[in-house]
Amino acid sequence: MSDETRSTRSASSVRPVALVTGGAKRVGRELALALAQSGFDVAITYRESQIEATKVVVEICSLGADGIALSLDVRSEESVRHAVRATADEFGGINLLVNNAAVFQSAPLGEITLAEWDETFETNTRGPFLMARETLPYLKASQGRIINLGSLGGSHPWADHAHYCASKAALHMLTQTMAKAFAPEVSVNCVAPGWIQFGEADKVAQRFASKTPMGRNGTAAEVAEAVLFFATGPHFVTGQILSVDGGLGLT
Repeated sequence: MSDETRSTRSASSVRPVALVTGGAKRVGRELALALAQSGFDVAITYRESQIEATKVVVEICSLGADGIALSLDVRSEESVRHAVRATADEFGGINLLVNNAAVFQSAPLGEITLAEWDETFETNTRGPFLMARETLPYLKASQGRIINLGSLGGSHPWADHAHYCASKAALHMLTQTMAKAFAPEVSVNCVAPGWIQFGEADKVAQRFASKTPMGRNGTAAEVAEAVLFFATGPHFVTGQILSVDGGLGLT
């Protein structure tokens, strides 16, 4: 089975190109579809969810965009280079990188294994660094943009998610250093969601909703709207971390 799923690309297409990591499910899927609906051709990546990724490409095409799904392990320098080259070869360039792929694990701090710690940082922090480094020539050429998906956990300590929180805090700082380093050609910003709910609320989701000033948890569509602001708004806006948490970070 091929590790790539392509749409049929129109030779006359001049749409900007977005590369979304982890775009097969959940928030990543919502981001990919929102970008397609907003005028982007979209490359998504997946690590294990090929079937879901193939379905997302079909959905992208149904919105009038072109799409491609690429197998990618953001922890691997070789894999990152292959995915970036494949995207640029397919579409002729890259205008937007959305670093969405991440792992979220729960464990008491004293029980986190070295393997769990390393996997979290390799995916959540090193992955966005590698993706940004490899796409940078294309983004500079297109006066493009990078949007990192951070987290409320990057600014608030969650005792049972220390490795996740630390990795996202590092990503927040990486966003700001990238913004300075890649200016003026490339703008770099971060969207930091609070608790995003999928399906019925379990006890944890209910607890977060009860603490949120807006009285509920967030949705993937609301995260996508924030990403679209950075993707299509003023290029002059850079180095910003936008919380999408219903005010949860204020509590």
